[in-house]
Amino acid sequence: MKTKLILSALIAIAFVSSCKKDDNMGTAPLNPDTAGDISIDRFSSAFAHLFLRTAQNGFPAANQPVDFDAIPAFNTHGLGPNGEKTIYYNFDVLSTTPAPIYALFRSGETTPVSVQLNIVNVIPGDAGYNDFWLVNKVTVPSDYVANTITSYDEIMAKGYTITPTTSIVNCPIVPKGSIARKRFSSSESPELTRGWYNNKVVYYFNFFEKELMAVNGMVPTSDIYVCFNINPGQTGGGPASGFKTEDGMATGQAHNVPETLPTDAAYSPLWDVQIYNNMDFNAVSNLSTASMANILAVDAVTVNCPIVSVTP
Repeated sequence: MKTKLILSALIAIAFVSSCKKDDNMGTAPLNPDTAGDISIDRFSSAFAHLFLRTAQNGFPAANQPVDFDAIPAFNTHGLGPNGEKTIYYNFDVLSTTPAPIYALFRSGETTPVSVQLNIVNVIPGDAGYNDFWLVNKVTVPSDYVANTITSYDEIMAKGYTITPTTSIVNCPIVPKGSIARKRFSSSESPELTRGWYNNKVVYYFNFFEKELMAVNGMVPTSDIYVCFNINPGQTGGGPASGFKTEDGMATGQAHNVPETLPTDAAYSPLWDVQIYNNMDFNAVSNLSTASMANILAVDAVTVNCPIVSVTP
């Protein structure tokens, strides 16, 4: 499929040129191995909603690698629509408005420029940032040299044609060295991909468990039913109290139920959260029973939670 070919090409990252960028904008390629990295902080007040760093939770400091497998708050064992066992990552609250990511194509070609890093113009903490990116095709001259353009400002200064696609990719930007080992398909790589942000390098995960297409320019959503140890509205209630689980442990089996799985046509990892009363926890075992629970909050928030494992 053409779209899949484009998305696969978007993650190409190897570049070994030792060229140094000239003072004149976009006149020589920049080597991502030596360009330097941008500091990333997903737990500051500028970005975090559910996962704000405190002295109590001890979330990693700014630009420190994050092991999303080792910190229980960042991965959840839930249920599927038919009672399946699922695992999904938690990447915090995100908007349905995607951020743009720019892939460069030489004039007349249908695949991105080989080894050119994709370009973004926002990072966590910036207004308009989103883990979900709308792929924009940038047409560059046929003699363009990879990694000559390394910022959005350069794209605009050159006057290159930008053509939005309908392809959405889920690529959370994280500090260099971060880890999230699980993927839904064995064909997906857990390795970080590099991109450009203002002539510096950013690192991001790729979650391709389902091909996503924009709906009226927005990220599609799907419902999920969740409950917490303490119900919202009570002291210390809601997300701060953690998900209710069978054994009371953060790594235990929650009864959080999404309405779709990656194999479903309507699946999206951007979940529209419905919060049910924790008194109904034991009665919830699948989508049917979750939808019959006492709902305390409808469409409470949208969160990025890609499902990475489904077992009977």
